[in-house]
Amino acid sequence: MDIKKMAKIFKALSNPNRLELFLKIVDARESSFQTGCDCFVTDIIDSLNIGAPTISHHIKELANADLVITERRGKFLTCRVNEKLVAEISKLLALQQSPK
Repeated sequence: MDIKKMAKIFKALSNPNRLELFLKIVDARESSFQTGCDCFVTDIIDSLNIGAPTISHHIKELANADLVITERRGKFLTCRVNEKLVAEISKLLALQQSPK
């Protein structure tokens, strides 16, 4: 993976509110028992202590880093975790001992 791309991903997750928002989207995916499930942003706004415009900004930053995929459904915005990217990051960060 490209170093600049990794830096952009980690920069996006370095903001505490953005990290919390990303984890809420992950939790919504896990609670639905479906892979690639969309999360309605309105469903998680109340659980965060930040305003809707700020959440919108943070979602844009997460989307720019390719961590989430957004889609408009009428007047609602949905988000889902980019599982392919998260798997790639996990594989990159996995600590594996080399044989001695």
